[in-house]
Amino acid sequence: MRLLVLCFVAVLFTLPSLAKGAEQKNVLFIAVDDLRAQLNCYGDDLVISPHVDRLAAEGTLFERAYCQQTVCNPSRASVMTGLRPDTLRVYDLPTHFRQIRPDAVTLPQSMMQAGYYARDVGKIFHNYRQDEYQGDPTSWSVPAVLHYGTHGKDLPQVEGEIPPDHSSALTQTKSRDVPDYAYYDGQVADAAIKALHEIKELDQPFFFAVGFWKPHLPFNAPKKYWDMYNRENIPVPEHIGHPENVPEIALTKYRIDGSKNNLTTEDLRELHHGHLAAITYMDAQIGRVLTELDSLDMRKNTIIIFWSDHGLHIGEHGLYSKTTLFELDAQVPMIIATPDHPGGQRTDALVELLDIYPTVMELAGLEVPNVLEGKSLVPLLNDPETPGAAAAMTQTPRPNYPRGKTPEVMGYSIRTDTLRYTEWRDHLTGKVIARELYDHEQDPLETVNAIGDDLYADQLPELEKLLEEKVSSAHPPEAKK
Repeated sequence: MRLLVLCFVAVLFTLPSLAKGAEQKNVLFIAVDDLRAQLNCYGDDLVISPHVDRLAAEGTLFERAYCQQTVCNPSRASVMTGLRPDTLRVYDLPTHFRQIRPDAVTLPQSMMQAGYYARDVGKIFHNYRQDEYQGDPTSWSVPAVLHYGTHGKDLPQVEGEIPPDHSSALTQTKSRDVPDYAYYDGQVADAAIKALHEIKELDQPFFFAVGFWKPHLPFNAPKKYWDMYNRENIPVPEHIGHPENVPEIALTKYRIDGSKNNLTTEDLRELHHGHLAAITYMDAQIGRVLTELDSLDMRKNTIIIFWSDHGLHIGEHGLYSKTTLFELDAQVPMIIATPDHPGGQRTDALVELLDIYPTVMELAGLEVPNVLEGKSLVPLLNDPETPGAAAAMTQTPRPNYPRGKTPEVMGYSIRTDTLRYTEWRDHLTGKVIARELYDHEQDPLETVNAIGDDLYADQLPELEKLLEEKVSSAHPPEAKK
């Protein structure tokens, strides 16, 4: 009898730990490159994006999410470390965050410390370097796969002769009749599906990061995705001129009327055609991974995070590419689907990509590191009507890529409920050298810089205060000495 009681007590005390282990949530972390908030689920009826739309229907869509910097490396470093670019002192493409913050603990590192298996297929950290920092091996349980490459050399990998290009001579688009696996994203999906089967065999919760390269330029999706769109139905931007009263420093050298790229209306239409094809190609690869997650019966206990590192211009404001502080570059799509929250939720709360790290940690039931500079979005998942931040901040330096040097000028921009306010500051003295203000209720395309309009004079002090609070929330290395 005594033995039976002891056995019962042993089982009783064992059950909670077993239950806790069974309840540990997995994480599928999906990143895409250069995707602005242009998807069918974001209200663009022209875009064919059924798989991301399905994810939105099963999760919570963030209608106003913003990146920390409008270029790949700083944005991704910020997401993965939970620290602002000013804290990392990472503003360009080549600088790896570990050169400045070698002891930073990334999101997958935190998960590994909690007993998770962390794996990476595709582009998660920036792919510029090919050295000891490549892909940040410290962040993964096993070496990353397909994480390094150059977008411009993304030529189709096929047996025999490469099929002819069916697009025009415009250098940034290619339409070849090749299978999905001929390009990086098809290969990433193949590798991710294989990895899911291997992860399935592990008796361990996982953090699985899958990074897709599209719709980054060049727009070279397989021809079948181009054929899904009728060129005649594709609109071009309404406003291809620079905003009225815009300071020159707010613009970039990537202009549609520049000496090297004098793009016609039809050129722009083809670029947008290629962009749409690239989005749909990327969406199809995400669909393959999600379908496999379902077929392996791994979805029911998995948190899915979908995000883009920054947006893009394709003729709007007379520009193409990124590195501005306009809404098109700063706003990004973001969706979070969990087993514990209703699907089909939407929130218009202002949030930042910086918030992803603490959100994942809380959703996984793990302690959130106190060094993180974002805030958990779990309250918004619980109630999408919960107020978000008063402002979301994005920054970008001038020159665009200081190449390891201190930028001469830093632009800081906050998005409030109805306004976008921007300051361009001398990066050493902090002196404001130019300002911008756009009213999204009256001018959602940001065509007029209204900084000198008396109508907004009473609001400027509060905007200045909000921006300064955001700027000062960073903790650069110098401040910790």
